[in-house]
Amino acid sequence: MAAGGAVRALSAGGCRYGRFSSSFSSGGEERAGPRFRPPAGSRRDWIGPPDKRSNLRPVIFYVPPRESRLERRLRELREETQAWNQRFWARQNTAFQREKEEFIYSRLKAKGLETRDETGQKVTLNAEEMADFYKDFLRKNFRKHLHYNRDWYRRNFTITFLMGQVALVRALRWLRRRTTNAGNQ
Repeated sequence: MAAGGAVRALSAGGCRYGRFSSSFSSGGEERAGPRFRPPAGSRRDWIGPPDKRSNLRPVIFYVPPRESRLERRLRELREETQAWNQRFWARQNTAFQREKEEFIYSRLKAKGLETRDETGQKVTLNAEEMADFYKDFLRKNFRKHLHYNRDWYRRNFTITFLMGQVALVRALRWLRRRTTNAGNQ
């Protein structure tokens, strides 16, 4: 999505749309968090444009004014998981691109070809040749992906469990207010 395009904001009942100015674009450099900011007074989580290195869309999580300890724990785990995920995919995608370029260069060199043809167009390999690279890359990174998936599921089960606890606490709080208000009438 281009900077300045519509970006979805999560809400319990569906999606809301907001616009980001070009100053909210997501750069590929290392940084503490996304460069975009939701408007002041926003009461929703905001999803930004894809990061150039990780290809993931960063989220700025809404912090309610009276956030409970449980809600805070959930939000912080979600933020930390997002940062962990961004780091992993930025490193993985960077390694993938670098190794792919090295593979293409070495194969073209072995054939006695340059990286560009006489018209200046980039020379590419066919799908069968690239399949060798993809197969080798996946084989070399199998353990890394295995550990990533294990950790990803562990984190998401914990997040889901905390979300259930938060929903239960909110439902009980709502029921208590409702019975208290009914008793006062």
